[in-house]
Amino acid sequence: MTSFATMRKEAAFTAGLLRKKPFSCLVQVTNRCNMECSFCDFWPNPAPPRQELSLEEYQRLGDDLGELGCFLISVEGGEPLARPDIVEIVRALSRKHITALFTNGWYVTPEKARALFDAGLVHANVSIDYPEASRHDGKRRLAGATDRAWKAVDILRDAAPRGGKQVHVMTVLMEDNWRELEALLQQSAAHGVGHQTTLLSISGFRRGKGPDQMPPASIGEHLVRLWDKYPHLRFFRDYFTRMEAFLGGGAMPTCNAGVQGFNIDHVGNVSPCIERIDQPVGNVREERLSVLHARLAARREEIDTCQQCWTACRGVNQALGGGGSARSFLDLGTRMRTS
Repeated sequence: MTSFATMRKEAAFTAGLLRKKPFSCLVQVTNRCNMECSFCDFWPNPAPPRQELSLEEYQRLGDDLGELGCFLISVEGGEPLARPDIVEIVRALSRKHITALFTNGWYVTPEKARALFDAGLVHANVSIDYPEASRHDGKRRLAGATDRAWKAVDILRDAAPRGGKQVHVMTVLMEDNWRELEALLQQSAAHGVGHQTTLLSISGFRRGKGPDQMPPASIGEHLVRLWDKYPHLRFFRDYFTRMEAFLGGGAMPTCNAGVQGFNIDHVGNVSPCIERIDQPVGNVREERLSVLHARLAARREEIDTCQQCWTACRGVNQALGGGGSARSFLDLGTRMRTS
């Protein structure tokens, strides 16, 4: 059953969308990670734990975000479960907001999974990029990564109040794996969970330093066919229909980063998005978030023309920003609904 608290947050979130309030926030709770993915440049640049935002600061941040609206908060890393206080961080952020955790699965245990959902976690997402263990382990540079990831999927599914509706495999789409997405979709379906994807980014800050390449523009048609075929591919259909235009250099919509969505890194710096974490407007330790958000909004014209990425976080902001669209609300209320 859906709790009253969950329904209240869903209602507040929907009302905020209709009123064009900010609604999306990415939070990197740490840059530390036990894996070394070639498309990620966070793990070589960690901050010592003493420099990361503290639990008390996350408790205050949850309240400060609440002054702006009800947010979909992506709790990310690095590997967020590298923090021993991750359950309490999720609890602090879930009190007023809808939280989604992104993990490589290595540190997931039945006890930790139950504690995370008891703390208010709504979505759990486990990264798996290849159907073959040898390739996923190789990409993560850690033997056993695939086995631990699929075990984490099952553990999280069994711990979630609404089971597989709240758990997803997350796949980064690249040149060397997009043809195997259907095989991955069949695997996630067999595990009784959902699936989400994000396009590789190679143009943002610290991006594009590895060997990974973008898929071809033709992937757009392929993804739409998969969306139609696999109902557990839970994301906005428009994200896939616009994929070809982005990869082919066609006309794209104005980016909403910095206005209805923004990024807060592991030491508290606030920037328009994860692609521009080198361009912070200030730090939550030093100024109120409302002040920093106003500063971001003042830079709107500078960001409007940016077309550096078509990642999932931008897909969410495009689908729901500016009041959303009928198509997006249909997807949100049907295919993507967890309650």
